[in-house]
Amino acid sequence: MDRILQQISAVGRRLEGMDSMMASLTEDTKSMRLDIAGFQSRVTALEQRMMTVETQAALALDRDQELLYLRSKVIDLEDRSCSDKVRFLGFPETIEEADVQSFLKTILPQLTGLTFDPPLEFQRAHRLGPKRRDGDNHP
Repeated sequence: MDRILQQISAVGRRLEGMDSMMASLTEDTKSMRLDIAGFQSRVTALEQRMMTVETQAALALDRDQELLYLRSKVIDLEDRSCSDKVRFLGFPETIEEADVQSFLKTILPQLTGLTFDPPLEFQRAHRLGPKRRDGDNHP
């Protein structure tokens, strides 16, 4: 009987040790849950900040593209406002070739009797309006 009591006592001591281990594990689990909850709130906050940054980056990209477009328009307007414009009148519409610049490079030396060295260069050459329809005498 003593032996049984000793074994029961040994089992009791083991159970007490297990109870303290179980209490320690329970505390560790609670601590981990609190840590996980803290991490979850931090991840949520970071996700919200990331969405805000992505939205702002997309807006900045759109603004950059608009800025590039507007810059090219300003350059074009500056070119047009600073250029020396020459208007030639009196050429029949049927005489003009498909390429206005080629036509002018050919006809101007003939009309002026001058040779141009270096050859004439044009940044832009175009008609002022569309070709008239047959029988239409209005400009």
